[in-house]
Amino acid sequence: MGQSWDVKRLAGTLGAEVTGIRLAEIGAEETDAVKALLSRHKVLLFPDQHLSPDEHVALGLKFGELEGAHPNLAKPGMPSPHIFELKATEGGIADEWHTDLTFTEHPPLMSILNMVACPEAGGDTMWTDLIAAYNDLSEPMQEMLDGLTALHDARPHGNRDAMAIHPVVRVHPETGEKALYVNEHFTRRIVEMNAFESEALLAFLTRWVQNPRFTVRLHWTEGAIGMWDNRVTQHFVINDFVGERVIQRVTVLGDDPQGAGAPRWRPWTERATISATSHWDAQLYRFLRDRDSKQAAE
Repeated sequence: MGQSWDVKRLAGTLGAEVTGIRLAEIGAEETDAVKALLSRHKVLLFPDQHLSPDEHVALGLKFGELEGAHPNLAKPGMPSPHIFELKATEGGIADEWHTDLTFTEHPPLMSILNMVACPEAGGDTMWTDLIAAYNDLSEPMQEMLDGLTALHDARPHGNRDAMAIHPVVRVHPETGEKALYVNEHFTRRIVEMNAFESEALLAFLTRWVQNPRFTVRLHWTEGAIGMWDNRVTQHFVINDFVGERVIQRVTVLGDDPQGAGAPRWRPWTERATISATSHWDAQLYRFLRDRDSKQAAE
C-alpha cells in the first residue's frame, strides 16, 4: 500500500475511509492493496476523487469484467453502457435493505459508486455486515440455516419472472467466512419450508441484519467514490434529504454463490399436498418446474 495512504476505520464491524490515494492513477500493485482493504473492511470510501465517466469505468475494469448498467432499470443516454445512474428527482432511492441483484444467477461481486452530486445534509448510505450478523446467531440457528436455500425475484423492479435460488448462508470464496444471504427487498421464500415457516424465518433474519451493531453509515460528499463487497453486505439509502442527488455506478460481474454444503432437505413443493394454501407455493413450484425442464433439455 502507498506510503501516503491513510485508512480510518468507520465502525466496529465494517467500513473504512481511505485518503491520500488517486484512484484514477493506481496500477496493479495499488489495485491489489485496495482489494485487500475491501476484503478486510467490506466497504470503502474515497473522498475527493472526482472521476470522469471514462476513469470510473477504467477503475472498475481493474477489479474484473463489468456488467451492463442494470438488467431492469437501465436508462438511455448514459456516457457508457457500463454506467448505471440514479437521480433522486426521479425517485430512484433504494431505501430498503438489499444486496444488489440477488434475483440473478450470478449476483455482482462488487460495486463502485461515484457521487456526482449530493445534498449538503442527508442522503447517507448504510451498509450492514452479513458475516458479523451470521456469527452472532446461536449455533442451533446457524446449523439450520447452513442447510437451507431461498428463492429471490425481481418483483420490486416490476419483473416477476427474473428469479434465482441461492443458499441462505453464503461462503465467501476468498476468506471462507460465512454470511447471511437473504434480504427484505428480493428474497421471497425459503425453499425447504412451508410458506408460513418461511415468512416467520425471513421476518426474523431480515430484521436481524439491520441491528445497528452490524452497520456503518457513510456521509457522501461530491466527487467521493464508494465501493463495497456485494457478496457479504446489504445497503440502504436514507431518504431524508431535499435537493439533487445523482450517483453513477459500475458493477463487477459476480460468481456462483456457494453454500456451506448441499441443501439438507427437499423443496417444500416436492412433499406438500394440494390444499387451500397451495397458492403460496405457486411461484416456487413454477420456478423449479421450469429450471428442471431447462436442465433436462440441456
